[in-house]
Order: sequence, then structure tokens, then C-alpha cells
Amino acid sequence: MSGHSKWNNIKRKKEKTDGQKAKIFTKVGREIAVAVKEGGSADPNANSRLKDAIAKAKANNVPNENIERIIKKAAGEGNADRYEHLNYEGYGPSGVAVIVETLTDNRNRTAGEMRHYFDKFGGNLGQTGCVSFMFHSRGVLAIDAEGLDEEKVMEDALMAGASDFNADEDVFEIITEPDDFTAVCEDLEKKGYTFLSADVAQVPDVYTTIDDPDQVVQMEKLLDMLDDNDDVQNVWHNWERPEE
Repeated sequence: MSGHSKWNNIKRKKEKTDGQKAKIFTKVGREIAVAVKEGGSADPNANSRLKDAIAKAKANNVPNENIERIIKKAAGEGNADRYEHLNYEGYGPSGVAVIVETLTDNRNRTAGEMRHYFDKFGGNLGQTGCVSFMFHSRGVLAIDAEGLDEEKVMEDALMAGASDFNADEDVFEIITEPDDFTAVCEDLEKKGYTFLSADVAQVPDVYTTIDDPDQVVQMEKLLDMLDDNDDVQNVWHNWERPEE
């Protein structure tokens, strides 16, 4: 994610999705459905990918009845949709590294759209592995800090199995190993915490700044186009966005 704090990127997504709940519900719902099909079980306790998808759905305020309905539909015989996971890697303006995670039922369409977006906004789509070596997978949970005691939240997070804790302005940021993500989510939910955002993210080891204002605009437009694409589930990058 971008910036010294991973919350910079989460916050941008939250601002966008607050006005587009239907779109984010659809994307998270698709992720749940694919997890059921690929995991071979509609029981979250026997399907770790489904368990992670449900945790993400709850963090995005998807109602429980919606989650249950998606699982039942995906487990039935009537749903013939076939999606596949495809990741695209490339560079945005000023060499910003970008990873795009997609779920698509038409890889030719999605590949063409990804290439078009990168070309249009001053970047270029690369080969698999061209930027992913600069990222590592981590669970990232964000909690609104208002009214909460930092030491208590940190203690609860570490006791739940978190690997790191950061206090960033009004947000507490909790980092986990990918395999611990769901367990930490569930433990903190039982303690009464709610999340501004929760996801298994691709976190960069190094960050890139953009000095040219025109290229900043191009980078924002690239991210907007990617976020608006129905096939795109997540966009990760190493742009150190300026404080607004």
C-alpha cells in the first residue's frame, strides 16, 4: 500500500466505496462465491479462503444475510459463472509499481482493459513478477482510534496474534501474517472492535514519490479507472501519496 502508513491507501478506498456500496458488495460477493467453488466447501471452518473472504465482507459492512445468500447460491448447481484469479503487474507514472488483482470470466477482455488503462495514463503493463518481488503479503486491519485507549488496543491486538501495531493519527493499524488474518479479525470482533477496513494486502518494501503534478493527476486517474473496473478486486501500489 502507499505512503508511510498503509492507511493512506485504505482511506482512499473507503472514501470511494462509501458512495459505491453496491459495487463493493458485488466485488466482495464475487470473492465469496469463488472461494466456495474453489474451496469445495460452503463451510468456512473447512475452507480458509472462504473464511478470509467472509472476514473481508464483514469489514466492508456486508450484511450477514447477504453473505449467507451468496454462499448458498454459490454452493448450488444453478450458478454457472466461472471466474479465475488473474494478477497484472506494471508501472504507473514515475515508475510507481502497481499490482492489480482481478476475478474475471473473460481473460482476453480483462487483459485488454488493463493494458489500455496503463497505456492511457502514462504507465506500462509488465510481465508477471516484474514488480511483485517488491511487495509482501500481510493482513492489514484499521480501527477508528476515537474513544479508544492505544495501549489497550495494542495489547488486545498482540494477544490476538497480530505481528505489528501502528498508531497513525486517528487510526490504529494492525498487521498480521496472512495465515493469522481471520483469527485476529474474529478475536478482535469478539472483544467489540469494528474495522474501518480489513484485508490481506500486498504491502511494498519500498515507496516511490511523484514530483510532477501532472503525473500525480495521471496516477490518480489510473487508480480510479482500475478501481471502477468490475473485474478488479484490489489494486496495490507503492506510491507514497502526499498528505492532503
